[in-house]
Amino acid sequence: MPSLTVENYLKAILQIGLREQVTWVSTGQLSLALSVSPGTVTSMQKTLSDAGLAEYRPYEGVCLTEAGRTLAVRMLRRHRLIEQFLVETLGLSWDQVHEEAEHMEHAVSDVLVDRIDEFLGRPHSDPHGDPIPTADGKLPEHVSDAVTLDSCTVGSGVRIVRVINQGTEFLQFLTHNGVALGVEGRVLSNNREAGLVTLEIDGAAVVLGQQAAEQLLVDQV
Repeated sequence: MPSLTVENYLKAILQIGLREQVTWVSTGQLSLALSVSPGTVTSMQKTLSDAGLAEYRPYEGVCLTEAGRTLAVRMLRRHRLIEQFLVETLGLSWDQVHEEAEHMEHAVSDVLVDRIDEFLGRPHSDPHGDPIPTADGKLPEHVSDAVTLDSCTVGSGVRIVRVINQGTEFLQFLTHNGVALGVEGRVLSNNREAGLVTLEIDGAAVVLGQQAAEQLLVDQV
């Protein structure tokens, strides 16, 4: 059985690859994502390669093998279903579930995960709008034709469908300002020179920095 550390690395490689739309993930990207030193990452990359879970190339990074990707998708499915379960059944907020799911995903069986999926009505996405892989390992890369909020023109009507940055403080900021999945608003301003995007929600203005606006995916309505 793969160790907890191996599972975390595989999931991180998969998520970075999907987010950046790359096949090879660099040592630096993994080091930043997992908050470990580049030397530690390099050592684990070699371990994954020896186990047949990834291909490692010095100075280029790591690429998941078919076996590694299968395991990574399974871990991602567990994580996102657990997050959805915690929100729907226990009433946890979207800024509370990530850490809990990080611990639980390594302990639950595939049988229990499948039962959770069935109990929830086979949801397509988790509390942050991330697509949930199916039981047979299919991973939809997009749940809609969403675009980033910072790319929307002034006057555009938008609906929040996904949040990329799932840090606790950022999610709490969004909640405090009435920004949540399914919420609709209108772009009041998009000033690239100032690096600010202003979104109107229920008559109130929410001011976001350009980097924050890049972390919100929206459907234009």
